Amino acid sequence: MPNHSLPSSEPSLASLIGGIINDAKDLLLHEFTMAKLEMQDELRKTKTAAISFAIGAGVAVVGGLLLILMLVHLLAAFTAIPLWGCYGIIGGVLLIIGLIFLATGKQTAEQSEVVPQQTVETLKENAQWIKEQTTSNKT
Repeated sequence: MPNHSLPSSEPSLASLIGGIINDAKDLLLHEFTMAKLEMQDELRKTKTAAISFAIGAGVAVVGGLLLILMLVHLLAAFTAIPLWGCYGIIGGVLLIIGLIFLATGKQTAEQSEVVPQQTVETLKENAQWIKEQTTSNKT
């Protein structure tokens, strides 16, 4: 009976290394895509904070300009405070309101991250794993 050798069903070392490299490439591509999406999300949050900051400042300025004249003269009409004192009182109140809006916008902007730390750590771990896989296969 002739001895026919069947081809081995086990993949070769070269195809295994090629598969690992392709998988690592796909993994890195997905990680960079995820990092890009996360950065876009953080930039969107930063944009929202900037818009909130600008709206707060704009409302404080416009509101202050419109109400100062009305409230100052109203206060001067009903009290014995001189007109310059009425301007000081109303201006101080509006300044405090404007500063509250500015502080809120600043706090929101400080809380946003352009590149989330978890994504950076994941990318570092993946790069280290790929380095270990490629160097261990050479030996």
